[in-house]
Amino acid sequence: MARRTIRQPSPTADLDSRKATILEAVVREHIDTAQPVGSSAVAATSHLAVSSATVRSEMVTLEREGYLAQPHTSAGRVPTDKGYRYFVDHLQAGIVGEAQQQQIKDFFANVRGEVEDVLAQTSTLLSQLTSYTSVVVGTGHAQSSILSVQLVSLDARHQLVVTVFADGSVTKHSVLSSFDVSHVEVAEASRQLHALLIGTVLGARVQVPSRTDHVATLVREAVATLHAEAPTLEGEQVFIGGSSKVAESFDGVETVRQVLATLEQELLVVSLVQDILDQGLSVAIGSEHGFQPLASCAVVVAPVTIDGHPSGAVGLLGPTRMKYSEAMAAARAVSAQLTQHFDGDDRAKS
Repeated sequence: MARRTIRQPSPTADLDSRKATILEAVVREHIDTAQPVGSSAVAATSHLAVSSATVRSEMVTLEREGYLAQPHTSAGRVPTDKGYRYFVDHLQAGIVGEAQQQQIKDFFANVRGEVEDVLAQTSTLLSQLTSYTSVVVGTGHAQSSILSVQLVSLDARHQLVVTVFADGSVTKHSVLSSFDVSHVEVAEASRQLHALLIGTVLGARVQVPSRTDHVATLVREAVATLHAEAPTLEGEQVFIGGSSKVAESFDGVETVRQVLATLEQELLVVSLVQDILDQGLSVAIGSEHGFQPLASCAVVVAPVTIDGHPSGAVGLLGPTRMKYSEAMAAARAVSAQLTQHFDGDDRAKS
């Protein structure tokens, strides 16, 4: 699937303090109520000590400049993507609450299993923390260094290559020989294989032995078997948590259907998350991510690194009126703990 390039958000000019305060009040009120916001509500909540008429005049200006929109002639106004972008760009970093911090701490203290199991459970955790649909992407381990590799003899002509990667994943591949191999030869081949591959990544050039004895031949066959898998192991894994929350977050049956249909396309989800990260963003709002079925969505992402390398991301998908501060804080906290969890596993295996 061809990669899409998201639209880099256009820099928003700084607003004067009154307009900025009014815009913030509109955004926060609309996030809370999902309703158009009128000038009287802003005047009552913004602590500006100005009349509704003054607020209304400023809101007209903000509408003219593209920060607000008026969905109905007699209604209040709602933020546009540009309005949300200004709000997010000027948002102070949030923190997760004490109860959430404890929930995250307890989760990572107790979670066990292969990397795929941990990622799947993490997607559920993130959705529970925020009430939004979560996306957890693991990049696969083609670019993750090898921590351990060994040969296990199943019978005289059948060996198993067991490889442990720095991202916590484990693979097993069969090596079928055309000759009988003794347990002593398998043990020596395993020792040489470990020395040859430790710290490398799949597909990296290594100096395999050119001898023709059984040990050297077995080492060459094991390396060839592992490296043959490299192209197929680059594919990302996607775990979606809280898909049912889509219906709670969006108005309109068609919007819900489009969002759910998008989440079923794993390659598209991976591309979306990766494009956002490649642009150096933590939030993509509405039309910024350039995918029409998600025009009413915002996506919050935070990268995950394992063994010092980018190894995926955690994200949240919700309506553009999502609670950005809470969502961004939760994504950052979970990504940090996920990184620490896998790095801790790596140190334990070293």
